[in-house]
Amino acid sequence: MDAGRDPRPAGAGRGSRLTNAGNGSGSKDAAGSTGAGNGPGQRNHRRTILVTSLGSLAGGLTLWATDPGSFAGLPTGFWAMAVLALVVDARPYLIPGRRASAVILPSICFTFAILLAWGSPPALAVQLLAVTVAGVRMHHSLRRTLHLALQHTVALGAAAAVAAIADLRIGPNPGWQDAALTCAAAAAWIAARYAIAALVHRWTADAPKRPRRRRGHADLLATASLLLLSPVMLVAAQVSPALLPLALLALHAVHRMVRWAGESERAARFDPLTGLANRRSLQAAMAERAGDRRRALLLLDLDRFRTVNDALGHGAGDRLLIRVADRLTAAVPGHDLVVRLGGDEFAVLATRVDGPACARRIAQHLAEALSRPFPLDGTPVELSASIGIALQAGRRDGSTLLREAEAAMYEAKQRGDQIAVHGPDAAHHSPERLALLADLRTALRQDSPDDGIVLYYQPQIAIATGEVVGVEALLRWRHPERGTVGPEELLRAAEPTPVMRLLTARVLEEVIAQLAKWREQGRPLRAAVNVSARDLHAGDIADRVAALLHRYNVPSDLLQLEITESALMADPHRVLDTTTRLNRMGVAISLDDFGTGYSSLQHLRRLPLSEVKIDRSFVLGMASDRGDAAIVRSVVGLAEALGLRAVAEGVEDEATWRLLAAAGCHTAQGWFHARPMPAAELAEWLGRYRPFRPRKIDSGQADKPSNNEGAGWPPSPAKR
Repeated sequence: MDAGRDPRPAGAGRGSRLTNAGNGSGSKDAAGSTGAGNGPGQRNHRRTILVTSLGSLAGGLTLWATDPGSFAGLPTGFWAMAVLALVVDARPYLIPGRRASAVILPSICFTFAILLAWGSPPALAVQLLAVTVAGVRMHHSLRRTLHLALQHTVALGAAAAVAAIADLRIGPNPGWQDAALTCAAAAAWIAARYAIAALVHRWTADAPKRPRRRRGHADLLATASLLLLSPVMLVAAQVSPALLPLALLALHAVHRMVRWAGESERAARFDPLTGLANRRSLQAAMAERAGDRRRALLLLDLDRFRTVNDALGHGAGDRLLIRVADRLTAAVPGHDLVVRLGGDEFAVLATRVDGPACARRIAQHLAEALSRPFPLDGTPVELSASIGIALQAGRRDGSTLLREAEAAMYEAKQRGDQIAVHGPDAAHHSPERLALLADLRTALRQDSPDDGIVLYYQPQIAIATGEVVGVEALLRWRHPERGTVGPEELLRAAEPTPVMRLLTARVLEEVIAQLAKWREQGRPLRAAVNVSARDLHAGDIADRVAALLHRYNVPSDLLQLEITESALMADPHRVLDTTTRLNRMGVAISLDDFGTGYSSLQHLRRLPLSEVKIDRSFVLGMASDRGDAAIVRSVVGLAEALGLRAVAEGVEDEATWRLLAAAGCHTAQGWFHARPMPAAELAEWLGRYRPFRPRKIDSGQADKPSNNEGAGWPPSPAKR
């Protein structure tokens, strides 16, 4: 067990931020100290044992002094049941949850039986001693032990009142009336305990009362089972005390039921690796008091975590995730919720946030907590996290809050910042954008050929030979009400959200299926598909591509994926890992929009690239701007030196095409050659197309008319 791990059962406190006040278990506190040896935690625990033991003894003596007749002449069956009550409470039943009733003492089976046969004073005396045993066993604080004792005292009092009113005493031969009255006394016991637990919680809680979650009633079922087993125990004890040990088998069955319920609860609401609350718990927590404007959701994605898995193995990665969970838990106050969403993503639901500045301070505190090295197998591991923040505003549901936090987190990655806040002025937060995104998500999840997603293909021409060497797949969406939605608007809405992965999966399948058709028709073409930063960060795109290529029997060299430099800046290590896997499969990688924003020669040197695409903003101005022309020539020369293809986008006139030929550019793409078109129109265009080569010219002749008109070339845009 790690020094920083909480010794409580998984789900009982650490992951869900549910703590037992004054728990003297020696768990690690925020400062990293542990109670060991003769430290304060150990001394507090000894004091708790001493005080509760003396209190229980004093309570028993008081009961004996108040009603000594109740203790006179108690039979062997009583003493056997009293001893068993103390023995079984050495292993109390625990059910994850905030309620005090989540602790079930199996001794109630025996103390309730003692109440039914020999009255409340002996039952209460045994119960107090059993509570002491359970409190010591569970390392409860004095306050929590007293709380538990109060619950059981009131519960036994309520059951005793029902028994007194009905003059109930269970003998060796109970009848139907005795059974009915026993059920009534058990109901009073349960109602009283739940009532006193709720009252104490209301008086002592330091936070406003929250609605109780809808959850299983395993604690209620287990309590009722133990109480109704009491008359069976009692009859067995009155017949022969030797039969009582046989009842332990029934208690074991109840214990297994409670344990199964606890495991089911943990599996449903808690992460099995770290013990933190999971996504389902987060959704439930966000559903409570959804209109609370003082809440914020912070989504953390660990940077470069994949390198730890690759370098040290997945076992070390799991241990690192556990340490990250401990570090976050220690940094977050008890009224907030720490969650592991999956993989290397964590979340914090902060409940006392006064605006964006306060949320940023919380995020900065978490970032600083994670910035300290993590010792792992003798190696200090440095980690950082990209944090996206979404503030609660109005009665938005939890799914919306989570999407906004995720969008902010990806925005932080793309900007190279560590923290980003999703605000109401964000571009992707407009009502029109959200409505468009919702419609797109619905269309993609219908899995219908009529979802409106359409792919256009723009030819890519080898400048030296005039041959069509490939196409680029370009996305369009025919919205049922808004008409055709262009790729820029569509991608701006989808890329910051999980919808982007659905969209990429849809496009990849259609493109690879189209490649298979062209191959069957004897016209194999290479198709380029743009993939987003989100796809590359997910890591499973290589597996998805491999599965699709295998399903449609398409060679991997017919598929090319285009990535942008902004995706590299978000998480270069993860992108390098993904692109390397794709390259080993034979899928070519193209660096799109080179020369804009984040250009770095490191990318050309380290990534397994096949080509570089020169951004259209430079190509469009080649014929009129010497600076643009110089940049294009430099990129072409650099690509040639590195053994990469150079592809020019935005070739829209003959002068630019001829300048590119003079510069030695390999491939051209633009309206000068062909517009983007659906697959059916592309087949017709290919049937009409006749390739030709540009004659060799120098750059000073680029603006002279060409003699290539009538050579089968499509007319230039100026003549369309």
